[in-house]
Amino acid sequence: MKDFIPEIYTVIVADGAFPAHEIPLYYLKNAKRIICCDGSTESLVLAGMEPEAIVGDMDSINEELANRYADRIFRDESQETNDLTKVVMWCHEMGYDDIVILGATGKREDHTLGNISLLMDYVGYMNVIMVTDTGIIMPFLKSTSINSFPGQQVSIFSIDLETEVTSHGLKYPLNHTKITNWWCATLNESLGESFSLEFKGRLLVYLKFSSSSPAS
Repeated sequence: MKDFIPEIYTVIVADGAFPAHEIPLYYLKNAKRIICCDGSTESLVLAGMEPEAIVGDMDSINEELANRYADRIFRDESQETNDLTKVVMWCHEMGYDDIVILGATGKREDHTLGNISLLMDYVGYMNVIMVTDTGIIMPFLKSTSINSFPGQQVSIFSIDLETEVTSHGLKYPLNHTKITNWWCATLNESLGESFSLEFKGRLLVYLKFSSSSPAS
């Protein structure tokens, strides 16, 4: 599950539920650098780690931490986008374009849906995945082959109306299937070590962790 991103990568910690599963924690502990949304700083510090940078409008960080990390705070008070995008754009400007996003789900559903949908914006200019306590979410702009394992649960979501998808290596084949709503291509299953998707449009693919893993 660790081959979707290069060996050297940056972790962004958003202000959702802090990761507990071994796989997101692996990404966190082995990152080249950790960048926090302002509201996630306390959770990271409580977990025994420190951010290289903190980005945001600083309305969600307590005074003690703001003072402690004053040398690495980058204030962005723009109201044109959300906190996660502020951090992503800062990373892009710094040349950090291999990104693993953690902590982007698990609290408010509106934030969760918004953060997931934003992957389709980010993938236009960086290599990015989102890792939760149950699986990995990946954005794609063109047909692709995805590493997997037999029996892995797979769900596919289209951002564009009526995207046609053809699959190879899934239990329930898609054959020029139009994905007209979010549920239409969910709850599928990989048959082997990989599967492929042919499409024109924008897809999000969710891969569930093995059921033998904690918190899966």
